This record gives sequence, C-alpha cells and structure tokens, in this order.
Amino acid sequence: MRPSLLIPSLVLTAALAGGAVAQSNSASVSFGLQQDTSEPVEVTSDNLEVDQNAGEALFTGDVLVVQGEMKLTAPSLRVEYSQGEEGRIERAHATGGVTIVNPTEAAESDEAVYTVGSGSILMTGDVLLTQGQTTLSGDRATFDLETGQGQMQGRVRTLFRGDGD
Repeated sequence: MRPSLLIPSLVLTAALAGGAVAQSNSASVSFGLQQDTSEPVEVTSDNLEVDQNAGEALFTGDVLVVQGEMKLTAPSLRVEYSQGEEGRIERAHATGGVTIVNPTEAAESDEAVYTVGSGSILMTGDVLLTQGQTTLSGDRATFDLETGQGQMQGRVRTLFRGDGD
C-alpha cells in the first residue's frame, strides 16, 4: 500500500490529470513507516570516539544506523546516551548529508536529529522526501515514527507525476 499525502483536493485532482507542481510554506506528509522505537539500534562506522564524561560517542566515516526496517546513512553521527540507562541511546545527530530509507521511501537532508524515546526525526537543510513517483522538498521536516506522520516546512515544493510520466 502506497502512503497517502495529506494535500488539498484541488492539487490532487491536478496531479491525477498528469504532472503537477505545488508550492506552499508547509505540508503534512505520511512517511509510511511506523517504527517500534524499542527495537535495538545498531550503528556501524569506520571510526569511533567515546567521551564517557559527556555520555557521547562520535561515529565517523560511512556511518550506518539500523533500527528495524529504517536505515540512516551519514558521514558523521554524534550519539548521546541516556544518563539513567547504560548503553541506551537518547539522541542521534547525523551531519554531512543524511539519507533515511525504508523499503518504500527515502528522505535526504543536510542534517537529522533522531530522538529515540519519542520516535521523532527532525531533518533540516535541503530536505527531499521521495514517495513512489511523488517528491516533496523543503527546508525542514519532522517525522513521528510511531504514527508515520510528519510535516515539511519552509517553501515546500511538491511534484506529482501521473501514470503517463
């Protein structure tokens, strides 16, 4: 099942007629991934620096983060660990060009912050979301992995392609 976008019906009607571009300052989107944030998070990279006193780790070089079906890649990832629970990741801040994928969609941005406990991802800087033949771009996007819903902000541009394109 393809995720649906929450958009005005006029724009949807135009999109079904062929190809259409819509622009606005914000848009609600369905990311199509309801992620169990209690699943383990696996991080691999070329290098790792740990600061025990700060409760942080810096992964650099071909970083890959996997949690269930969600994968995040970036050149650099700073992980903040929970103060109360040993080894539990509280937040992960990826920089240098970030890609987040699931089996049906992809999102790209300059930076992304994943807050594990709340299951939220904040992506900033040239955000691009691809859902099938539909693409959305904007300056900032937030996604709730528990509900699969999100919002894109900052001169949002949406490109719809019909079956003939």
